[in-house]
Amino acid sequence: MKHVKNEKTIVASFQPLATRMRPQSLDEFIGQSHLLGLDKPLRRAIEQGILHSMILWGPPGTGKTTLAQLMADKTHARFQRLSAISSGVKDIRKVVEDAQVARIEHKQATILFIDEVHRFNKAQQDVFLPFVEDGTFVLIGATTENPSFELNSALLSRTRVYVLKRLSEDELLQILQTALNDKDRGVGKLSLKFPSELQVILVRAADGDARQVLNLLEIISDLAQDHSLTVTKELLAEVIQVNLRRFDKQGEAFYDQISALHKAVRGSAPDAALYWLCRMLDGGCDPLYIARRTIRMASEDIGLADLRALELAIHACEVYERLGSPEGELALAQAIVYLSCAPKSNAIYIALGDAMQDAKKYGSLDVPLHIRNAPTALMQDLGYGKGYRYAHDEPEAYAAGESYFPDELSERIYYHPTSRGLEAKIAERLAYFRGLDKKSK
Repeated sequence: MKHVKNEKTIVASFQPLATRMRPQSLDEFIGQSHLLGLDKPLRRAIEQGILHSMILWGPPGTGKTTLAQLMADKTHARFQRLSAISSGVKDIRKVVEDAQVARIEHKQATILFIDEVHRFNKAQQDVFLPFVEDGTFVLIGATTENPSFELNSALLSRTRVYVLKRLSEDELLQILQTALNDKDRGVGKLSLKFPSELQVILVRAADGDARQVLNLLEIISDLAQDHSLTVTKELLAEVIQVNLRRFDKQGEAFYDQISALHKAVRGSAPDAALYWLCRMLDGGCDPLYIARRTIRMASEDIGLADLRALELAIHACEVYERLGSPEGELALAQAIVYLSCAPKSNAIYIALGDAMQDAKKYGSLDVPLHIRNAPTALMQDLGYGKGYRYAHDEPEAYAAGESYFPDELSERIYYHPTSRGLEAKIAERLAYFRGLDKKSK
């Protein structure tokens, strides 16, 4: 028996700190107070043992897996876990069979937790639908991607989506200090000397990720044993630099880099843009993620100043999809350099925001009768389309003085083209039309 006990102790000691510090109750859970605060609906449902299928959407390290396990513990349900990255149809069938047996023979519910659920294709997602509907298992899917885009509507209609937020610095500090003081599961036995100002630096490096905080602390605690158990600025800088790069290769920490890339393109700095592109590629970022952001840059920062920018960005994405790496990366670099050198305009970006603000502010204003379609005699009798001026029949194909806004809304100008690139010509054209409008009054 002694040997067995020692063996268990050895196994437990090799558990990562993030695993050992996983909350064992809702009261230990830090963060997500908008979902788990006192009297919040999700907390009440868990405490009352009321299970329902759901999607947990949030950044890495915000507690998605932990929350699912706590639900299973609280409700005494079987906890089955699949990863959409490594699981196939065979694995799904096995889970279904086991859940059916547990439900019928043992009267026990099953929670099926699917990590990275967005990585299942639409056909695989459909496999779950009948079993979610008949209660074979309660599905809890975890995703870092927007469910609206990555999950099919049939699955979304049968689940509730809960949005988990990136943890605040105060919440991460609480997690860090709990691990520092916990002598059983944390590193409290070491009595690390960890100055508070360095704790803040560590927390900021983790960027809202609790798992990152604990992983960094684990590395620090190992190294600090060779430094008189004192965390120094030099030791912390070394750990953060090495560890962030390791996480980059897992595709989990690109927020700062993509921001730098975007700002370099916007700032017409092709060399800096190429550097950040290569940093992200070298770090392990999915090139198609960069390609999608490049398309966004073309619309947001160049727009109509150079129509070729959006076209080239889309082409670069298509080239990478066809060729893959490393050949397709050259097309991405070509697009990045072109966008950096192209004339810049955010006029469309601003115009869309201003127009959206009015659309929300004024609500459902009626379409003016003269620009409504009149496909039936009744509509014609009601005045639909009456007085409409067909632009092609007007001089220069422009109905000077005509209004296309709702009657209750005065004329608006959202789009203000710049004097750069193609927009300079667009500005001249619009100014000419507005001059015709003034003469018609």
